[in-house]
Amino acid sequence: MPIWQTILIVLLAAVLVAVVTAVRTRRKDIRKVAYMMDALEDGELNFRFKDTNRFNRTLNRIRTIFEKQRQAHEQDSWTKLIRVLTHEIMNTVSPIASLSDAMARSVDESGHSDLDLKAGLETISDSSRNLIDFVQTYRQLSGVAKPVRKALDLQELMDGVIALNSEFATSCGAVCTYRPAEPDLMIYADEGQISQILINLIKNALQAGAKEVRISARMGDDDEVIVQVANDGEPIPASAQEQIFIPFYTTKKEGSGIGLSISRQIMRNHNGTIELLRSDARQTVFELRFR
Repeated sequence: MPIWQTILIVLLAAVLVAVVTAVRTRRKDIRKVAYMMDALEDGELNFRFKDTNRFNRTLNRIRTIFEKQRQAHEQDSWTKLIRVLTHEIMNTVSPIASLSDAMARSVDESGHSDLDLKAGLETISDSSRNLIDFVQTYRQLSGVAKPVRKALDLQELMDGVIALNSEFATSCGAVCTYRPAEPDLMIYADEGQISQILINLIKNALQAGAKEVRISARMGDDDEVIVQVANDGEPIPASAQEQIFIPFYTTKKEGSGIGLSISRQIMRNHNGTIELLRSDARQTVFELRFR
């Protein structure tokens, strides 16, 4: 065999090996990217690739960036939560301390006081009960049960939720409707917990003066079921829109500030999401995504 043929065969073999290696490497890289994207979507950042090549180092760098962003976000969330907790507790404890001190100073050596001790003690008792209620509400927030999932027909679920709110809606002169983009939509979820979210959103809308609450549903990408709850009530103030999911934050005088926080926890436990898409003079829209 001429030497040039031998060289040509060796070169072709080398090229073939290089191509096969490149294809295999590319497939591995694609799987790595897919794994990383799944992990990021699930909020899991406990992965790391071996620093054996530039591509792996790039993926690890992306992971580090996301980790730093999450840590900064979590720190900000904890700061806001502590601020709200401190504010609520101080609002309750300060009057108790002040009134107790005033009552103690008003009592003379014979046990008489110029103050109405009975009224003062009743005030302290009421404030103490309010503080206990606040702590129990916090326990409720931190103790969302693990969902017990089953296949749910959205039409049946919505019919039940709307029926539960029908009396309140009628008293507010409002109408609540459900219009799916396609029939027979199903979700795999905890019926009680998802009903709780929807009832809370409808109640909030009616309390905001809504005259029409429109619930819609459709299939999204990757087999997601997307549910939107829209209303024409008073919009959420722009300054509050980024804080409404923070525990105990509320724009209502009688609100506890945990409804939306619990709703977000429930959706996270379902591997889904709940977001405020918009809130302006035209409409307020919340979106729930079920994967």
